[in-house]
Amino acid sequence: MIETVATTTGTRFLPMPEPGELTLAHVLDALADPVRLEIVRELAPLAETPCGALTLGVSESTRSHHLRTLREAGVTRTRVAGTQRLVALRRDVLDERFPGLLDAVLAAAGAASPR
Repeated sequence: MIETVATTTGTRFLPMPEPGELTLAHVLDALADPVRLEIVRELAPLAETPCGALTLGVSESTRSHHLRTLREAGVTRTRVAGTQRLVALRRDVLDERFPGLLDAVLAAAGAASPR
């Protein structure tokens, strides 16, 4: 597990698994929830966004829970920037570890529930 990491540039990330620690079962479990799937759909076209900018229709505490679940599964990363938390998909890690998985999940989610 990558703990909160500070780099030489001062960039910090919240704890997330190392790429080799990701398991298919854990990733699929995280993606199985409709709210978390919607988070991934919103993040897919973005490089990074503030956590509060996600339009999910759930309370802040529920949003935080879902974001934490996705981060702990290795699906997203959260960068600490002052008082903000900026979230992004770990597409490069997911594509390397499970080629085609994210694209297939997003395609199926898009076909099942148009925005």
